[in-house]
Amino acid sequence: VWLNGKFLPAAEATVSVLDRGFIFGDGVYEVVPVFGSHIVRLDEHLRRLRQSLAAIYMQSPHSDAEWGAIIDGLLERNPCGRDRSVYLQVTRGVAPREHVIRNPLTPTVFGMCAPIPERVYDKGLSAITHADIRWAYCDIKAISLLPGVLVRERARRADGSAEAILLRDGVVTEGAASNVFVVNAGAVCTPAKSNHLLPGVTRDLVVELLRGAGLDCSEGPISEPELRTADEIWITSSTMGIAPVTLLDGKSVGDGRPGPVWQAADRVYQDYKLQVSAGTAPGEGPGRSRAAG
Repeated sequence: VWLNGKFLPAAEATVSVLDRGFIFGDGVYEVVPVFGSHIVRLDEHLRRLRQSLAAIYMQSPHSDAEWGAIIDGLLERNPCGRDRSVYLQVTRGVAPREHVIRNPLTPTVFGMCAPIPERVYDKGLSAITHADIRWAYCDIKAISLLPGVLVRERARRADGSAEAILLRDGVVTEGAASNVFVVNAGAVCTPAKSNHLLPGVTRDLVVELLRGAGLDCSEGPISEPELRTADEIWITSSTMGIAPVTLLDGKSVGDGRPGPVWQAADRVYQDYKLQVSAGTAPGEGPGRSRAAG
């Protein structure tokens, strides 16, 4: 792993108990997927990291080039022959326990790398709906994720579901750890960006790929009735890709199988992944990463 300026075995990496990330959850994170030997949408991920840091009154402790070197170093030290994800976390650092932010502090910077699990969606996933119990700044990728942990656990305990789709004032926001898409009459829609949901990099990529493939995709409100009567429901994230939800609150979505629009979208997404791995995807070609395979 990477911790505060050096690479070291995870078992040797330690953080002070007075770190504000440990005491308050005062920090942000980013998850960057890597297909083959190429980092996916690095500029977008680092831009979101900077935006999250600025939102909590912090500056990025590293330049984009330095972040790239950290990511490459993690990938070189964690080869696996599979797609991987890189986790980056920045907390405000060590300070006496008080709510007031006493600057300047030295941030704690942590990074690790893990294989992306191979997923098969031929039967789709099960999800529940749940009230969005989180705070009003969900566009910040903050490490204080207890609300998401709780609703994910309630989904698992309810019927073994993999995700909870969140509703605020009768409108879909996102999943506990994913963005949401619905399909009705062949048209795809995903909630528009706001402070109520994370601006997912994979979400944006899927919107871009769908439109590039000539598939109708809009961004706007999705009501609870529209969710419950949707022909198809998908959830997206950097580590899941595009996952079809075929069971919602114990009831079949559509005919209970991954739908034809999802199949078309997944083909486009899988083709994009192959292009990234080969270094031929637009904006993701050679030179976008020095990552080792």
